[in-house]
Amino acid sequence: MNLNLKRTFLPGLMAATLAGGTLIPAKPASADMLRDIGIGAGAGVVTGAVRGNGAVINNAIKGAAAGAAVNAVHGTRRQARNRRVGNLGQDVGVGAAASTVTGIILHGTKNPGGDAIDGAAAGAAINVLTNGRRNR
Repeated sequence: MNLNLKRTFLPGLMAATLAGGTLIPAKPASADMLRDIGIGAGAGVVTGAVRGNGAVINNAIKGAAAGAAVNAVHGTRRQARNRRVGNLGQDVGVGAAASTVTGIILHGTKNPGGDAIDGAAAGAAINVLTNGRRNR
């Protein structure tokens, strides 16, 4: 095979193989997950604006991560009623932790307290807006 053709064809083939092997079997996201991510992103943007933190994209990412974490914790509860009805303290704590970790990944240890506030607000918003209306 021509060397130029190998350099052009093989990386694309490898990428397609990896994508096909890992992405195809993935389970699609549920409506609850997408709703919680959206609520978390919105709450992150609002709390960032209230705190005077102008990085809208970073605030949305931190809020979305908090929403995904809160949703993931709801799925780990054993009883069906507990999966539908959230625990406010747990949602606030999980949101704060997820947002803090995401903030550290995004911009280092610049403002972990503010990141925790953003995540706690996102967790509280998710709990208030979706309490008792989960599909699980």
